[in-house]
Amino acid sequence: MPASDPEKLKPSPRSVRARPWYARLLEAMGMLAGLALAGLLALILVVGVALAVAYPNLPDIGSLTDYRPKLPLRVFSADGVLLGEFGDERRNFTPIARIPQVMKDAVIAAEDARFYQHGGLDYKGIARAALENLRDARSQGASTITMQVARNFYLSTEKTFTRKIYEVLLAFRIESVLEKDQILELYMNQIYLGQRASGFAAASEVYFGKKLEAITIAEAAMLAGLPKAPSAYNPVANPKRARLRQRYVIERMFENGFITEEQHDAALEQVLRYRVPSDNATHGDFVAEAARQLVYAQYGEETYSRGLNVYLTLTAADQGAAYRALRRGLMDYELRQVYRGPEAFVDLPADPEKLDARVAEALADHPDNGDLRAAVVLEASPRKVLAMLQSGDTIAATGEGLRPVTSGLSEKASAKVRIRRGAVVRALQGAKGEWRLTQIPEVEGAFVALDPRSGAVRALVGGFDFGKNKFNHVTQAWRQPGSAFKPFIYSAALEKGFTPTTLVNDAPLFFDADRTGSQPWEPKNYDGKFDGPMPLATGLAKSKNMVSIRVLNAIGPDYAQEWLQRFGFEPEKHPAYLTMALGAGSVTPMQMATAYSVFANGGLRVTPHLIARIVDGKGRVVAEASAAAADESARVLDARNAFVMDSMLQGVARFGTAARAQQMLRRTDIYGKTGTTNDSMDAWFAGFQPTIVAVVWIGYDTPRKLGNRETGGGLALPVWIEWMAHALKGVPVQEIAAPMGVVEEAGGWRYEDYGGGSVVQGLGLEDAVPAAPSSDERNTILDLFRR
Repeated sequence: MPASDPEKLKPSPRSVRARPWYARLLEAMGMLAGLALAGLLALILVVGVALAVAYPNLPDIGSLTDYRPKLPLRVFSADGVLLGEFGDERRNFTPIARIPQVMKDAVIAAEDARFYQHGGLDYKGIARAALENLRDARSQGASTITMQVARNFYLSTEKTFTRKIYEVLLAFRIESVLEKDQILELYMNQIYLGQRASGFAAASEVYFGKKLEAITIAEAAMLAGLPKAPSAYNPVANPKRARLRQRYVIERMFENGFITEEQHDAALEQVLRYRVPSDNATHGDFVAEAARQLVYAQYGEETYSRGLNVYLTLTAADQGAAYRALRRGLMDYELRQVYRGPEAFVDLPADPEKLDARVAEALADHPDNGDLRAAVVLEASPRKVLAMLQSGDTIAATGEGLRPVTSGLSEKASAKVRIRRGAVVRALQGAKGEWRLTQIPEVEGAFVALDPRSGAVRALVGGFDFGKNKFNHVTQAWRQPGSAFKPFIYSAALEKGFTPTTLVNDAPLFFDADRTGSQPWEPKNYDGKFDGPMPLATGLAKSKNMVSIRVLNAIGPDYAQEWLQRFGFEPEKHPAYLTMALGAGSVTPMQMATAYSVFANGGLRVTPHLIARIVDGKGRVVAEASAAAADESARVLDARNAFVMDSMLQGVARFGTAARAQQMLRRTDIYGKTGTTNDSMDAWFAGFQPTIVAVVWIGYDTPRKLGNRETGGGLALPVWIEWMAHALKGVPVQEIAAPMGVVEEAGGWRYEDYGGGSVVQGLGLEDAVPAAPSSDERNTILDLFRR
């Protein structure tokens, strides 16, 4: 039988009946359903395995039920002004009951409108976010507040499937343990909101400078917009983007019924005023850092997490006045110095529309230094300089405003010094609005004031600018005190029979190397003149070097070195040589203030203290300094000695080198001593009124000459007077009363029990006084130790 032909056996296309379209559709749908079911089963399997693995490994959430956030160390003035804050986070823990409703409403509207309806996972929110993601082709989150709490406390920020599983499981567990208000309280205190602020209470102070209780709807909406992206929506750094986010939150508050239409419109209209981050009117950087170091020495790393509030002994007003006085003194000195040239040079575009952006970019590396504004020069000539500030404002300096930079406007100036278009310079605005070009001082300074009765610090400024130089010159700078040290030598002399009326010859002296400890020495007076015999008190008032040296030579350097210790000085810092009479040893400004306190309080040694009390995060006082005045157990100096020294120091401020003090302050209860060291490298004034001791030091960190005519009386004294004018406002004149055992005779005080021969009547009177040198000779005298 023949084989069949395959071609003949194939049916023709027409003989095959086509399947209906609905059959094919049902078949496709069946396949899709099968695939979906298989996918769902696979997903359930994967999720089930993930849950089985993840759930046992969930962290213990017990810490949430006893929430103890890391709270920073805060340093306050005695009157409650914040001076400094230390720690990784700025946080003010606020119980949910004290968080204003408007703030809670803003957060819920922005982050989780169904917070009080869902159980940790908002299924409607997830569906809505999914639709939005499909519509906009971009990722939109659906994390609830509970999920964010889980993430912030226990998880990383990486976007992975595993982390999301843990986040959901933790949210369910948190919801099963905590009430809704507890969860919201955790969120509102823990969430990071930019500029080191964690929690809305801290953010309110950081951005608006106000307590959270005083927040407005518009301000609450601005803060509530920050959790999504703290940097992107920072109202200070990105005001336009932050404003858009704020408007969104306000709209959400209205849509969810949290605010009325009138409130909605008013919130959109409100102009927000932000706190400038660098604003620090009290300028307590140095004193806050000093307090931090003291607290850290006691509490270690817990300093930055226990929420300690440290209250100091000084007021914000006193501290601010000290900062301004020292800064003005250093700036006045800088105006007399040679101009060193612009800080930098930048290329400016010819297109005016691009100018603002280029100036802002250039000044980003040269921020304003307090009232010393940075500016880029647009035009420069010897008569007028136009410059642009970081704000975009244009300023003009003319006439006297150009005097400090005259050398930089000269055609002969070097390229490094020449002020020209593109130069970055400093400008200072005067009281009448006029501008003066200047430069940031290289010279440094220190100011410290104490209450001599208790040792409480009244003010402390450790330098010109904490941001530029954090070295605290009050406590860390060891410098020669110059003639400001002489009173301690005179105090030792009173115990050896000297009195204010003892005649001491202001005549030349010469000492060989054996006496000085170094090289032959022929000291001079500041003015090169010798005035012959004069009372001891006059020698101190006029700061006569020859008188001080003769006194020390008479009582002996070893005896004087021992005597200094009762004032708190370290003997090894003051070698027992005759140069001690002129302050050739080393002291800190704080040491000098402590030592002068002994004179001011009648002979008692006080220990300076900066901290009044420390309060923990729960409001409990954990440490407190005694406010009591020192008593007789602290006596290191006979009351008679202290009073006689006071009388002589009063003379210095009345008719001596510090006569300007009583003249400017118009009061007689002022006591003190100027000091200028070798080659005018250090300028001092140390002085007091019976309730306040204050010390000013000015000099360069690397010692160098301040100038031929720069003295303690010209540099340091004006700073002291300015602060004292503030501190003594309303304080009645209070001259120190004479104690028992002193008598006044021949225009001076002395101990009553000095017997005839025990009083030193005169010293060195037999030495001849040379003729006064000519003016030319006087100018060539090497003044080793000036007043």
